[in-house]
Amino acid sequence: MRVGKMRRRRLRDLSIVRNTPNSEEGNSEQKTVIGCSNVLETLDESAEFQSNPVGSKARLLASYLGIIARNANMLPINYESWCQMLDSNKNQALDNIKERFALEVSDDYIKKTLGKKWRDHKSTLKKEYFKKDISLKEKLRNVPPGMLRYQWEDAVRFWNSKKREDCERVGTSSRQKQKFTHTEESRSFASEVSSGQKVGRLQLFDITHRKKDGSPITSEAGEIMFIRRN
Repeated sequence: MRVGKMRRRRLRDLSIVRNTPNSEEGNSEQKTVIGCSNVLETLDESAEFQSNPVGSKARLLASYLGIIARNANMLPINYESWCQMLDSNKNQALDNIKERFALEVSDDYIKKTLGKKWRDHKSTLKKEYFKKDISLKEKLRNVPPGMLRYQWEDAVRFWNSKKREDCERVGTSSRQKQKFTHTEESRSFASEVSSGQKVGRLQLFDITHRKKDGSPITSEAGEIMFIRRN
C-alpha cells in the first residue's frame, strides 16, 4: 500500500442511502438514510483508510455487493482473474449498485470489494462442485444450480489445467514465505479509525498483528513491534 502525507481535514458525512419507490407517487423516490459516519481525520496515511464506509450499517451495502458478485450474467466466472474481467462488466455492476445506493465512497473501493467477493464466490463453487476425485467429464456435468453451463465448463477446464496447477504452486510458495499476516478477520482497516483517534502505521501494525490474548502472532511480528517502539 502506498503511504503518503495527507492534509488534515474533516470528512463529510458518509451517507448510505437506499432509493425506494414511493407508493403514493410512482415517479418519485423516497430516500432512507441507513448509515452515516462523521470522522475527524487525524492520521497521515493512504486515502484508502478514509474512503471506506465505516459502521455496522455498511453491512447492507456489503451484502448487496455479494449478491452482484454472484450474478453470473453480470460478472461471469469464466475469467481466470478479476483483472481479466472486462471493464464493461465491472461498470455495469457499478451502475447497478449506484441505481440503488447513493454513496459517498469511491468507485475504486466498490470495484475492489466486488473483486474480492467475486473471487470468494469462485472459490466456494470450486470447493463444493469441482471434485478432484472424479473425471473431467463428470466435473463438466456437475454444474452448480443457477450457473450458466458454458461459464462452468470454461472454469472447470481452467481449474483442471496445468496452468492452474502452476498458479497454485506459486501461490503456496508465496504464502509459505510470508512471515506473518494481519488478524483483522471480517473487520475493515477503516473500522480502526472510526473512533476519531489518531492511528498511525505503527499503531495499526500493532493492532492487526496480535492474537486474541494480546501476544504477537509470530516472533517476527514481536521483534518488529519491539524495534519500532524503541
